Amino acid sequence: MEDIKNLLPDELRGFVISLGQPSYRGDQIFSWIHKRLVCSFDDMTNLPLALRQRLKETSYITCLDVRSTNEGKKGTVKYLLETHDKNAVEAVRMEYKYGITACLSTQVGCKMACSFCASGLGGFVRDLTASEIVDEALRIQKDVALFGAHVGNVVLMGTGEPLDNYEAAVKALRILNAKCGLGISFRRMTVSTCGLAPGIRRLAEEEIPVTLSISLHAATDDVRQALMPINRRYPIMELMDAAAFYRERTGRRVTFEYALIRDVNDSDLHARQLVDLLRGQAGHVNLIPLNPIDEKEYSRPTTARINRFSKILQDASIPVTVRRDLGLDVNAACGQLRRRYCR
Repeated sequence: MEDIKNLLPDELRGFVISLGQPSYRGDQIFSWIHKRLVCSFDDMTNLPLALRQRLKETSYITCLDVRSTNEGKKGTVKYLLETHDKNAVEAVRMEYKYGITACLSTQVGCKMACSFCASGLGGFVRDLTASEIVDEALRIQKDVALFGAHVGNVVLMGTGEPLDNYEAAVKALRILNAKCGLGISFRRMTVSTCGLAPGIRRLAEEEIPVTLSISLHAATDDVRQALMPINRRYPIMELMDAAAFYRERTGRRVTFEYALIRDVNDSDLHARQLVDLLRGQAGHVNLIPLNPIDEKEYSRPTTARINRFSKILQDASIPVTVRRDLGLDVNAACGQLRRRYCR
């Protein structure tokens, strides 16, 4: 059986041709699934009945079940979605002045074991398919369409490491970009990585101008390695080389995510080390005050400490923003809501 939501438009055209149908039927089916958001072949009313029956016999439409939604006070909604094999994944809808952003997961669980993150607490289960990643966005689109809105931005920043599920993640972005579907510009997509340097270099060659966001969280190998085991495989300087390669090949500025953790990486010294590391990188720093989780002892810095850290970067002409608190009231740290569901 063909997972039909997993197909790009040209692949879907080829599939319907294999069924003895004209290629334009593939475009019709793609539009029904990705624009009209249907989950049943019976709803595709401009297709012949015989074709709809044949599609039921040869293919299926991946549709995640919404198990719960958790709404915050600032336009943020966290979705707990269930897969066909009863695994739970998370997606987050965020409202900004410039529109709706969908934050998507790429794996069930995570292998990376970052010490401050809830994603890997239950271990790694499996990769998501491209169709499952896409359907996270479609579930969100179905809701926002009720008030005339459109998902205009996608970030692969949920549970899992996108570059560890490389083929599915990139294919999902290509499907979401397709004009006969949601039609989201690649320039409005972001791929976040904990630092898989080979994957960064591979992504640079894809010729899709997405924003690269690197979860840095420390400017020295000793601190970063304590927080992020991946640093043992790809130390900071190797990571910086890959980031420079990405910038050169794509012309896109790289964003560096930095989770501020009290008494771990938030001192003036840490800020100055970050300045030294990023000077000349033409990157942007996104400071993220830690979203605490029950199972970890790490805590959030004071507002004064956050502002002090930010000012040191600003004074050194390092572009920096402090991320808005969009998720403290919806368990929006990656893995938190799934963790509660799986207990």
